[in-house]
Amino acid sequence: MDTAPTALLVIALVALLVVIAFSSGTEVAMLSVNRYRVKHRAAAGQRTARALDALLAKPDDWLGVNLVILAAASVFASQIATILAQRSGYELALPVAGALLTVVMIVFCELAPKIFAALHAERVALSSTYIYRALVAIARPALWLANQLAYGLLRVFGVARSARGGHTLSADELRTVVSETGTVIPQRHRQMLLSILDLERVTVNDIMVPRQDIAGIDLDDDWDDILEQIRQTPHTRLPVYRGELDELVGLLHMKRVAQELARGTLTREKFAELASGREPYYVPEGTPLTVQLSQFQRTRRRIGFVVDEYGDIEGLVTLEDILEEIVGEFTNDTATIIHKDVHVESPGVYIVNAGATIRALNRALGWQLPTDGPKTLNGLLLERLETIPDAGTALVLDRYRVEVLQIQDNAIRTVRMRES
Repeated sequence: MDTAPTALLVIALVALLVVIAFSSGTEVAMLSVNRYRVKHRAAAGQRTARALDALLAKPDDWLGVNLVILAAASVFASQIATILAQRSGYELALPVAGALLTVVMIVFCELAPKIFAALHAERVALSSTYIYRALVAIARPALWLANQLAYGLLRVFGVARSARGGHTLSADELRTVVSETGTVIPQRHRQMLLSILDLERVTVNDIMVPRQDIAGIDLDDDWDDILEQIRQTPHTRLPVYRGELDELVGLLHMKRVAQELARGTLTREKFAELASGREPYYVPEGTPLTVQLSQFQRTRRRIGFVVDEYGDIEGLVTLEDILEEIVGEFTNDTATIIHKDVHVESPGVYIVNAGATIRALNRALGWQLPTDGPKTLNGLLLERLETIPDAGTALVLDRYRVEVLQIQDNAIRTVRMRES
């Protein structure tokens, strides 16, 4: 090397600097590329993407090749720069050459390539795939020996070699990926995907209709009152019980009642017979929504009664409630209706049904009411007040001003809320 022509040494130095820049940039690209996009393109039949996916699956190989190239090129570049400095004959040539080489390597061989590769990771990684495949094939024996030595050294320090598979996303990581998709996925679709991921951590208690709000028919009521309730009910299915809700007779579909009414054959006895034809379906409290959705599909049910450990009914959950957790409220005018339990009185002021779940209110209005305690607004207010208030009672709930408007059956029914 000492006898080589100066022009040849300069060309070699430039070539080595280019190699160092290539090695630095492609390393960042390989480590930064979105592997799931690569897998998608590979599944779509792109040959380069398939080759890159196979290469990324064995990081030991391409990283080993990259480190060898980087180390060798850096050493030879430093030697050539030293020879060229000595040939110049200047007294300060060596320190000046060392300083210039350091600046060139940092700016043009490290920072610039790495920044470019980070911004265009997929393009850089794909374009360098076949180069690395060839280099890995050539250096396979040396790589095997180097990897064995490296893992042997790690074992000395107690680091075991584990199977690859660390690129599987957890639910929380997948939630972050969906949240950061930006304009790639519309906002409404992103919210639906996030809601699906949340089903695992949400239970039937979070979305059920509380016991006191369950609409049902008591067979012990006057017959005329039962008929009037049938005529005015907005529901297609109603629970039928005797005396208390815990004494359920069955679940009645209004279509069957309408048929009997049309024939003029509906009597109290016929009504009880129709109700007992469909036994009630019970759901243990605390059941995750993912499990309950599967149970509804398996049993072909649409309504379940949530019961506690003693078998007492706590509330009612429907298939529609679970679907609304995913797609939002079912309404004909999503632009004007915020939530079925919320009515806008004036800008920033809402009349709220206190039986609504806190989770639904937070999602519909963007509020941040605490969800680690009671499930409904009524329960949260009673917990804070530690007594049943009178109508007109006002309080501050975190950063929300609440005015109790209506009390019924020892529960808060309606409140007025605004941000304080």
